[in-house]
Amino acid sequence: MGIESLFLPPFNSMKDGGKFSLKYIFIGLFALLLVILTHASKANYPFSGKFNAPLTLQQRDTVPSKVDSLPLKKDSLGNPIRDTTGKLVQQIDTLNVKISSDSLDAPVQYSASDSMVLDVPTKKITLYNKASTKYKDLDLTAYSIELDQPTQIVVATYMVDSLGEKQGKPHFVQGESNMDADSIIYNFKTQKGITKSTFTQQGEMFVYGSRIKKVNINDFFALDGRFTTCNLDTPHFAFRTKKLKLVNKKLAVSGPIHPEFEGVPVPVYIPFGFFPLSQGRKSGILPPQFVANEQFGLGLEGVGYYKVLGEKFDVMLRGDIYSYGGWRAVLTPTYKRRYRYSGRLNLSMQNTRILSRDATKEFDVNRSFNVQWSHVADAKARPGTSFQASVNAGSTQYNRFVGANPSINFQNQMYSSIAYTKNWNNKFNLSLTAGHDQNNRTRQVNVRFPDGSFTVNNFYPFQKKEFVGTPKWYEKLGIGLNSQFRNQVSFYDSAFSFTQLIDTMQWGAQHNIPITLSLPSLGPIQIAPGISYSERWYAQQFDRTWNPATNKIDTSINRGFYTARDMSFSMSLNTALFGTYDKFGKNSSIRAIRHVIRPSVSASYKPDLNGKDYYSTQVDTTGRQVRFSRYAGSLFGAFGEGEFGGLSFTLDNNLEMKVRSKKDTTSEDGIRKVRLIDGFGLTGSYNFLADSFQLSPISLYLRSTLFEKINITASASLDPYKTDRQGYRINELAWSGDGFSLGRITSGNIAVSTSFTSKQKEKKEIPPDEDLSGIGLPMTNEEQQALINNVRNNPAEYADFNIPWSVNLSYSLSFSRLLKRDYSGYETQINSSVNVSGDFNLTPKWKLGASTFYDFRGASIQQLTMFLSRELHCWQLGINITPVGLYRTFNITINPKSGLLRDLKINRSKFFYTQ
Repeated sequence: MGIESLFLPPFNSMKDGGKFSLKYIFIGLFALLLVILTHASKANYPFSGKFNAPLTLQQRDTVPSKVDSLPLKKDSLGNPIRDTTGKLVQQIDTLNVKISSDSLDAPVQYSASDSMVLDVPTKKITLYNKASTKYKDLDLTAYSIELDQPTQIVVATYMVDSLGEKQGKPHFVQGESNMDADSIIYNFKTQKGITKSTFTQQGEMFVYGSRIKKVNINDFFALDGRFTTCNLDTPHFAFRTKKLKLVNKKLAVSGPIHPEFEGVPVPVYIPFGFFPLSQGRKSGILPPQFVANEQFGLGLEGVGYYKVLGEKFDVMLRGDIYSYGGWRAVLTPTYKRRYRYSGRLNLSMQNTRILSRDATKEFDVNRSFNVQWSHVADAKARPGTSFQASVNAGSTQYNRFVGANPSINFQNQMYSSIAYTKNWNNKFNLSLTAGHDQNNRTRQVNVRFPDGSFTVNNFYPFQKKEFVGTPKWYEKLGIGLNSQFRNQVSFYDSAFSFTQLIDTMQWGAQHNIPITLSLPSLGPIQIAPGISYSERWYAQQFDRTWNPATNKIDTSINRGFYTARDMSFSMSLNTALFGTYDKFGKNSSIRAIRHVIRPSVSASYKPDLNGKDYYSTQVDTTGRQVRFSRYAGSLFGAFGEGEFGGLSFTLDNNLEMKVRSKKDTTSEDGIRKVRLIDGFGLTGSYNFLADSFQLSPISLYLRSTLFEKINITASASLDPYKTDRQGYRINELAWSGDGFSLGRITSGNIAVSTSFTSKQKEKKEIPPDEDLSGIGLPMTNEEQQALINNVRNNPAEYADFNIPWSVNLSYSLSFSRLLKRDYSGYETQINSSVNVSGDFNLTPKWKLGASTFYDFRGASIQQLTMFLSRELHCWQLGINITPVGLYRTFNITINPKSGLLRDLKINRSKFFYTQ
């Protein structure tokens, strides 16, 4: 509906019942007479009443048909006018219709729930109660809206109810502009307007102005402005200014500005304000954080600059500087190509100068570097091909002297991995890798390059391309291949030399050819025979001899090309047995207990192809002999010696029961399943061809989730043979002799964990357009660990007040029998620890929490962290303290929750090391 149509007086035949007039009768008779006289007459063009030719018949045109075309354009003498190409120019008709100067170029839609008042003389229309007006991309709602056609101005206001509350405040939406005001005056044609007491949101920022003037669709000027990230009508904090300019979704610039808290101005004035409101990446200065460190001195951490170099590339330079003369610089380029790849590179260099514990010198000085690279390729970019990298390498002393992240000072292991994989139609797989690992305590570095593997998935050479009928048994004969090769060098960064690289260089390869055959099942029993052939290539042999002069074992290395191979034949049978006990009373809540047993027996034979590579060597002054392989210590290890012909057995169980549910009535008869034990069993083997120690150690395991709350995992190794005084095995079963025993448990572990959490007060769902969890850049191992440590060491900043309380408990126990370094016997090592963490809301706005780690072997608390957090609506107060641990810290932080003002915080932190 056009705006002019709004001001036409309505016609209502029911209300304005017409009077009988002779004028209308004469008009009607004259029209009827005209129709009768012209009914039989012809028009300008002759018309033939015959139309016999069918429409689909093609006829030859002998006379050109007359085309209704535009007349030709002629000059003053009446001659047709031609253009530059010689074609005749047609006369273009134009409508000589006058358009009202106060008309609009688009329709206006309006509505109101109460009434509409139309003033024809002044051409004004007024809408009352839930009034709405839409024009192009403009949407205006208010209690009262007045439209003035001559001036094309709309005025929107609210009303005050009997309680003095404002109802129907104007709400204005145009493009990306969204605001609420007490009154709005807007011109449709010029798109300019003035609002009073206006609120508008720009990203995370809420802007208020006593008067705001809109000069175009994006630019605004405000008087008595206020900026804040608090979404309350009376915010907890804000920045006040007299004048400001707002560019929609881009930036805000103001004159002199000062902050206020709870409406109380703070006497800190800034000559001007600049607030970036645009989303996405923007270049700019990165603000530092002030710290006080006993070892490094006073310092500024994190100062730097961020530069956007393009849509796919940016770079960040950050640095730390301390009063004792130490510094660190970090250059971080980042790249990302959507649907192809993304990555990040960290180049760090630091010059450490810290207080020395040595009384002879004042400072310890060290220079170190670190390189980190993470790269991820999108799997959809090149199907069948992938490339990933995670590199963390550098000086072994780097982690020790990082002051900005003390948690990594105790990380003694660094790893790197670069991998490329290629798949050919799921038949062939190639993998090439490179990597390294280094121990920052021993300063040993191992570099692996290149490593690789080539795999041929099982193929069936006797299988027909087209299946016809039941396949023959030999058609299920499958053959595969798995080949691996490795290269490695080792060196100490404190004594690096080319000779050391040559002496420590190792390489090796391993090939495995499995042959499988699936035979038809014999009822419930499945039969699967198999043959496996393996071959390993070595670059050196190790010979260990007893040195009576030093009473130690000396090791010599013989370099060359050596091979070893092994072969085995097997036949396995497996089945499943089910048992149910349901003889419970009618009133019992337990309806049935079900037990499933899955036994598996495998008969195998392995000839002794590697006995020639084993030898006996004296290991102590008593003359004790121990068997060694010449390939022990190589990259792929040594094959086992001896001939094996026996049985391997596995017995797996699970236990569950059905109980009558008091709450769940959706299942049949209100019965639900409860898992008692997810799995428990044992595995072992017996070698009929061995001259001693025929029975292997028995492996026991158990896993369960009790009441769907308590997770339990346990395993143990049972040795069925006796030992001598020094702990060495003797060929005598544990249950032989006078006493009865099943054997000795030589190693085992048990882990129990559970967590209890109250129900959430309210569950907030993240809109799909705000969920950024799956589109982040890859993180290096150090960055991931730093993030985990930051959450662990600063839990107050991550407190969730929506969960009133939570408790997490875990306990672990492990023990093992290990051979002593001097080969004099065995010793038992026991480790056990308990982890406890939890938090609870003291009040709806205060949360207290703690976490601790207790080591039973050391009989001490290894670490204790406590936190106190205060919810301040748009701000948050966090206090974190670690009074017990390898490093002790204390920090207090008050910061806004908004990411836009994340650097506007008050922070006081302190940490120191303990020996």
